[in-house]
Amino acid sequence: MTDLIVIGGGLAGSEAAWQAAELGLQVTLYEMRPHLSTGAHQTGDLAELVCSNSLGSKLPDRASGLLQEECRRLGSMLLECAERAALPAGNALAVDRRLFARLVTERMESHPRIRLVRQEMPHIPDLPTIVASGPLTSPSLSQALADLNGAEHLYFFDAIAPIVTAESINMDVAFRASRHGVGEQEEGDYINCPLTKDQYEAFVLALRPAERIPLRPFEEAIKQGVKAGAFFESCLPVEILAERGMETLAFGPMRPVGLIDPRTGRRPYAVVQLRQDNLAGDLYNLVGFQTNLTFPEQRRVFRMIPGLENAEFVRYGQMHRNTFIASPKVLRPTLQHVRRDDLFFAGQITGVEGYMGNIATGLLAGWNAAHLLKGEPPIELPRVTMLGALCHYITHADLRHFQPMKANFGILPPFETTQRLKGRDRARAYVERSLTALETILDYA
Repeated sequence: MTDLIVIGGGLAGSEAAWQAAELGLQVTLYEMRPHLSTGAHQTGDLAELVCSNSLGSKLPDRASGLLQEECRRLGSMLLECAERAALPAGNALAVDRRLFARLVTERMESHPRIRLVRQEMPHIPDLPTIVASGPLTSPSLSQALADLNGAEHLYFFDAIAPIVTAESINMDVAFRASRHGVGEQEEGDYINCPLTKDQYEAFVLALRPAERIPLRPFEEAIKQGVKAGAFFESCLPVEILAERGMETLAFGPMRPVGLIDPRTGRRPYAVVQLRQDNLAGDLYNLVGFQTNLTFPEQRRVFRMIPGLENAEFVRYGQMHRNTFIASPKVLRPTLQHVRRDDLFFAGQITGVEGYMGNIATGLLAGWNAAHLLKGEPPIELPRVTMLGALCHYITHADLRHFQPMKANFGILPPFETTQRLKGRDRARAYVERSLTALETILDYA
């Protein structure tokens, strides 16, 4: 007997299924991989990370750190797995992506109330359902969602960064350090490739005209959106950033702030950071270097970066379509569909961006599905919590300008006080207010 169907075994779907099962529901989780690939995933594991391997800052006075703490207090299974698979990354929670996915998969497969079905769900079932099919939703399910929502779909393109072997990085040029000296390792958690002004400008001039991969057939339907600039701003390919101006990269993913080259004693003009990608420490990803360059061009252009002259690529960057629904029109803050109480949505398909946002909305959808089926009212989180603010944003944003949103303090309600708090003081006040409000939810749940 199935009480609840969950579509999608990514971050949101796995967390949703786990939470609902822990609350007593019999859950059937549909995951189409490995039988039907997405074009971006490489394995059939649940909760596979296809872009960065970082779940954001761990610092308690950062927005992502607050969302992590909320999920920790709410009992997130995926956050627990992430902390078990954690890698050195300064103040960030980065994971060995293979170990993380394996831990999640093992937990899900061993749960007595979760049945994992390895096949596509091409339609929206009549049973209570959580749709967490992610940004790479299959064409058939995408069409079913378009039919349900009056074809109100929005699209943007996302891109992933390359991964290189550690032994191919020239450490005679590169150096270990974390920004401002923060890190668990004495030398710092990141490998940094420093560039002079001349090297940086030569790199940008080579990057701009480099050949790019043509759009795949399933992306043709939204090619006009690409021409209109329908990239998600937080995941722009480096070649798109380079087109915006000579200094754009130097103030973006290649900013040198907080880094001193020990060989010169000075801050580089620009820097490329590499973050450990697995526990063995033999793979590193280029931080912020999402790209859609052809593979030969990635080898040619990225090897212009000092320290990467002989880089061995184990995964090339690529661009793929991300799909999300018009949540301000079709969702409530409880993540229920406006026309169907027993249909929930979670994760990136809702317009929540970032791994922790996906996990958090999956957790809330799982809780609310269980509450509904037990005859209890679903939970609408206070807007002063980060998860509550994210759910409020995606369901109340101006649809004309609706873009995916990561956790950030800007979406929290301002303080009703004449005292003006600034900087980290304001952030700490937001955190204290959020966690206090969350306690009332924990008492109810």
